[in-house]
Amino acid sequence: MVESHALALVDSWPVETVAVAVVDKDGVLARTGPDKPLPWASVTKPLSALTVLAAVDDGLVSLDDPAGPPGSTVRHLLAHASGLNFGDDQVMSQPGKRRIYSNRGFEVLADFVAERAEGSFGDLMIDLVLDQLDMPNTVLDGSPASKVTGSVGDLAKLGRELLNPTIAPALTRSAAQVAFPGLAGVLPGHGRQDPNDWGLGFEIRSHKHPHWTGTDNSPQTFGHFGQTGTFLWVDPVAGLAVACLTDRNFGEWAAPLWPALSDAILAEFSQP
Repeated sequence: MVESHALALVDSWPVETVAVAVVDKDGVLARTGPDKPLPWASVTKPLSALTVLAAVDDGLVSLDDPAGPPGSTVRHLLAHASGLNFGDDQVMSQPGKRRIYSNRGFEVLADFVAERAEGSFGDLMIDLVLDQLDMPNTVLDGSPASKVTGSVGDLAKLGRELLNPTIAPALTRSAAQVAFPGLAGVLPGHGRQDPNDWGLGFEIRSHKHPHWTGTDNSPQTFGHFGQTGTFLWVDPVAGLAVACLTDRNFGEWAAPLWPALSDAILAEFSQP
């Protein structure tokens, strides 16, 4: 591991705690900050999505199984295309017509998968993902949309896995491609995007503006950010993934700092 000039940027961030790790397919390239568990908020969703993809790979469920509102499937729920409202069971649109970011959709999805598995979604996450990736400091305690707490080291392991999948590899690679292309919708914290591209559980950068990743991140970059000041992005073109945890909620402070950090990391570590 080398000393990173890019990661030194976080020393001036207006937060008490910040931890960042940069990984490629072979391991950690640079890291700063404590490895203590912090709330991931919506960065929980990629972990929950990978759990669902592993369950699909094991034959417990299918992406085309009906789940959620009438006409919706597991695939729709993963892609925020089921029509469910953000936080309740109100149906706002027909499935596949709008990108409606929905915590409730992930909760409905997790309940569906858990029922098929005849167990809890948390136990399934442990068995299919956390134990497989050696993520001992990560715990789901509540909603599978937003209630994981874990360390930056564990989040970096998730990023490395998504960069070079070993769990349901074919499904995971396809999940990082746009599902239901052309759907418009609101990207939380960044306004309406048309199109508002998502894969299956992962937000895809495409050509969105404004955005929380760097201006130099490739359009193929995918990941998620969380309200607790967290993010994980995976850029398959650069061959990098970056995990970031803080103890300050996302807000105006992050809008210039996150993209600047991402661009500096890309400049320092991108594969030639």
